[in-house]
Amino acid sequence: MATFPTSRLRRLRRTPALRRAFAETRLDPASLVLPAFVRQGADGPEPVGSMPGVLQHDLRSIVELAERVHAAGVGGLLLFGIPTAKDEVGSSGWDPEGPVPAATRAIRDALGDELVVWADVCQCEYTDHGHCGPLDERGVVVNDEAVEGYVRDALAYAAAGVDIVAPSGMMDGQVAAIRDGLDAAGHEEVAIVAYAAKYASAFYGPFREAAQSAMSGGDRRAHQMDPANRREAVMELTLDEFEGADALMIKPALPYLDVVADARESFNLPVVAYHVSGEYAMVHAAAERGWLDGRAAMREAVLSIRRAGADVVLTYAALDLAEESAP
Repeated sequence: MATFPTSRLRRLRRTPALRRAFAETRLDPASLVLPAFVRQGADGPEPVGSMPGVLQHDLRSIVELAERVHAAGVGGLLLFGIPTAKDEVGSSGWDPEGPVPAATRAIRDALGDELVVWADVCQCEYTDHGHCGPLDERGVVVNDEAVEGYVRDALAYAAAGVDIVAPSGMMDGQVAAIRDGLDAAGHEEVAIVAYAAKYASAFYGPFREAAQSAMSGGDRRAHQMDPANRREAVMELTLDEFEGADALMIKPALPYLDVVADARESFNLPVVAYHVSGEYAMVHAAAERGWLDGRAAMREAVLSIRRAGADVVLTYAALDLAEESAP
């Protein structure tokens, strides 16, 4: 490599046009997916206080959102459901008339196959205790019973027409069980994006409000990953690949960019990273206080996730970022 003054790296940074032309990483709207919340029985959309710009949607407004997402070229919509009734096992999750199946059918009626529809698969929004499946006498989620519920959820969502199911409960064996269940029911075309390395993170707080999934007690540290562990993530990713996942997800994204980079280096499956509620909300909170440029910080944060190796980023900023970049 030539040295200064022959080499002047500032030459290719001199103008916005030059910087765009030589950018190594780009935020293509198609690489972004927007998570969205559908509340059964809602009379209209309701704002989520801790997540500016995020709503709990009724069926009409979720279709309107899907149409905006499609028009902006965003790569998909990830649905979370908020039911009217909850119980100890989360049976509303597999109700064929539940919020996610109903929203999926409404989106399909409006857009056909023009938009990729994802469905999160977990019970935390559907149980009356807020945990990811039925509990034992110690208040710990029972792994295999939870997985049985996830299979029922996935079948209900597949029957409604989703393209992708995304199991997020971090139960052992969940991907293999869902794959077997989908295939046996004739839904072999439905893909699985596994929340393969999901950490027991402090950054999920605003999501609890948005999904109405606060826990009545305890925590999720017995089944989600310890934030201290990096090598263990490779084992989780490897198991989910072996069990039949079509893509592998790391969640959260920014505190775990090393894990995103490891996944990109070690696996040929698509790598997905979830820019979670707390990561989104803290930028808005700082921007509201005038401490930083919120739009620039959000773009930089999501760009860093792509630069670390994520092929797809789930982010609540997906639509804003896509509409900002529109010509």
